[in-house]
Amino acid sequence: MMNLKKNKETVFERVNQSIKAANRPADSVQIIAVTKYVDASVARDLCETGIKHIAENRVDKFLDKYETLKEKKLTWHLIGTLQRRKVKEVINYVDYFHALDSVKLAAEIQKRAAHPIKCFLQVNISEEETKHGFKVSEVEPVLSELEAFDKIELVGLMTMAPLLATKEEIADIFARAQELNQRLQNLRIPHMPFTELSMGMSGDYDIAIQKGATFVRIGSAFFKE
Repeated sequence: MMNLKKNKETVFERVNQSIKAANRPADSVQIIAVTKYVDASVARDLCETGIKHIAENRVDKFLDKYETLKEKKLTWHLIGTLQRRKVKEVINYVDYFHALDSVKLAAEIQKRAAHPIKCFLQVNISEEETKHGFKVSEVEPVLSELEAFDKIELVGLMTMAPLLATKEEIADIFARAQELNQRLQNLRIPHMPFTELSMGMSGDYDIAIQKGATFVRIGSAFFKE
C-alpha cells in the first residue's frame, strides 16, 4: 500500500536538500507531480497532501484529471508531445505547456488559445533521434518566426537527458540548457522572458537543480509502495 503523504514529504525534503546543496533560494524550484502512473482518484489523494502543481503527458489523461480536480486550486502542466489536432481540446485548460517543438504547433496554439499560454521550448540538447525538440542550432533562428504569436509566452526551455546517460553526461546536458536559456533571456525579446528551466525527473532532479532548473517533473517517486 503506497503512503502518499510519506512519499510526498520524502520528495519535498530531498528536493529541499538539493536546493540547499546548490546554494539556491528555498522557493527557486517548483515541484510538479506527474500523475500519469495513477488514476484520477489517486491523483486527488496526492493533491490532498499539499501538491500545487500537477502534470500529465497525454491529452485524454489530462482532461480526465482536470475534470475530477478542477475545483482545486492547482497549476496544470501538459508535459508530453501534443498533436496539432488535439490542441483545441486542451490548450485553454493548461497553465504551462512544456513541449513546444515546432512552429506549426505554435501556430495552432496561437489559433486556438483564448489567452497567452506559458510555453517551454523543447530543446533536444543531446540530439537523440528518438527525442522531440529543436536542436540547439535551430533555437535562435526559430524565435523570429515565433515572435508574431502573442498567445505564446516563451517562459523558458525544457530538456531531458538520455535514459542511459551517466551523471557526468546529464550534468553536461543540463549545464548546456542553462547556458542557452540565459543567452535567450539576455536577448530580451517581447513575450519571451526565458526565466524558467524545466528539466529533471525522479532519477536526476538533483543534478537539474544544481544546473538551474526552476521546475522539476517528478512522477514515480510519489507513488512508491
